[in-house]
Amino acid sequence: MRSTHRNDDGPNSVLGRAFTLLTAFRPGDAELTLAELHRRTGIAKPTALRLLTELAEWDVVERTASGFWLGMRLFELGQLAPRQRGLAEAAAPMLADLFEATHETVHLAVLDGTEVVYVQKYGAASGPRIPSRIGGRMPAYCTGVGKAMLAFLPPEQLRAVFAAGLPRRTPRTVIAPGLLERELANVRERGVAEEHEESAVGIACVAAPVLTADGRPLAAISITGWANRLDTNRLAAAVRTAAIGLARTLRA
Repeated sequence: MRSTHRNDDGPNSVLGRAFTLLTAFRPGDAELTLAELHRRTGIAKPTALRLLTELAEWDVVERTASGFWLGMRLFELGQLAPRQRGLAEAAAPMLADLFEATHETVHLAVLDGTEVVYVQKYGAASGPRIPSRIGGRMPAYCTGVGKAMLAFLPPEQLRAVFAAGLPRRTPRTVIAPGLLERELANVRERGVAEEHEESAVGIACVAAPVLTADGRPLAAISITGWANRLDTNRLAAAVRTAAIGLARTLRA
């Protein structure tokens, strides 16, 4: 669970402050200055500098002439995560086949609390700009992969998602719990979830859950493209077949 307790100098624990500094880096950030890290995290500059200096000794960050960037040790640690690595390796043939068949962006994601984490992405050059990246996070309630997994959560976990709030991201984001509950019931019935410009304007998505033998959501696969072009009904069977195939592979 992520701590939200802060004082004037950022998170209370040393570990919390260190992770806050690391997660301040966003896609496209080659490096960040100490001043920018302070602005993004609220951690006092002397404290941030002390922590970053120690992180640099472990190669978790690297110091540059004007600031810091993330170090190779983070990449090395990421490669040791067995669940995500094994899942991505098992899914690779299915994802590649979907990408070749559709020429649309294909995602593999897992659920982490109220968010989805993208484990793999095959991006289509001709597709829309999608706010996703490998290792990146998005809210589960407004994404196709997220809804595909939320639909199969135990009731108590689903209530926690609703309790965390459903902020509007676009004019079409479903923010009423009752409407979202009905949509998730439809997902359970169909075996696929759809998104139509709910996480970002201009994109549509169809996704299917990868379920364990006892029906728990392990991951989800999606196909994403232009909202005015992607035929989610036509692609639903393909993405569901890929998800079922991956589930069977993981159980073997």
